[in-house]
Amino acid sequence: MNYAQLLFPDFSLILCGYLVCRYTALNRTVWQQVESLVYYFLFPVLLFHSIVRSPLDLGAASGLIAAGLTMGVLGIALAYSLPYLPWLGAHIDRREHAASAQVAFRFNSFIALALAERLAGAEGLLLIAVLIGVCVPLFNVGAVWPMARHANTGFLGALVRNPLIIATATGLAANLLGFQMPVWLEPTVTRIGAASLALGLMAAGAGMQFGPLASAKTLAVSLLAIRHFFMPLIALGLSWVFRLSPVQTTVLLSFSAVPTASSCYVLAARMGYNGAFVAGLVTLSTLLGIISLPFALGLLR
Repeated sequence: MNYAQLLFPDFSLILCGYLVCRYTALNRTVWQQVESLVYYFLFPVLLFHSIVRSPLDLGAASGLIAAGLTMGVLGIALAYSLPYLPWLGAHIDRREHAASAQVAFRFNSFIALALAERLAGAEGLLLIAVLIGVCVPLFNVGAVWPMARHANTGFLGALVRNPLIIATATGLAANLLGFQMPVWLEPTVTRIGAASLALGLMAAGAGMQFGPLASAKTLAVSLLAIRHFFMPLIALGLSWVFRLSPVQTTVLLSFSAVPTASSCYVLAARMGYNGAFVAGLVTLSTLLGIISLPFALGLLR
């Protein structure tokens, strides 16, 4: 599989946002409004639709679910531990870490869905939908908690008001209750989801500055190492521990190695943190996915 070709659309949209923001009249003032649209409307609709469109068979995929949740908890623990490590903590700014820790464990659901379908067909698509449905709430809570804690805004209040977590919770509840999107509404919701992907990636590019990455190189390297090296190794170990089938192992490994979520930038920017630094991490993660996906699916599997 040509991983560079698979990742090119995401990276090209980030590049388009960067160029449009800096070399046209569509400057940061315009893109700040786009960020609000994506964060409060487009991304929540996308999350809800992604979760409800495939029935969750929790029993048949219990081993995969346990492995995915365990991998997520370990990834969050690794990301949170960085400021407390004696050889790294002194070089890590706590506020920058609060905004960017999410990069280490969140994932690009569109790339994950595309990979699963190409690697394992309909079965792979269903399994990755199950993983997305059970892991998104955990990862969103893990992303919001350090920012709310550092800003002293109240964790529970931040969760209740967070549109991404609201969309995920309602999507899971609707799925388990057997809700199905009406056929006449499906095309509209699908187009909203496509718009959220394009605008979210372009907004990340518009807010991107490579300067902040140089000022926090230790943090950037540490987070990207967790996302693209340690997470695949953890996934491989868990596939043995939970005795996953070959298809489940393939799905879990691909899930562990995809680039981080483009919405990392939107979440950090809308919560008042350094979005430019997070946008740079998202861009580098997209590039590193070209290496980590062959590593996970080729060498490890």
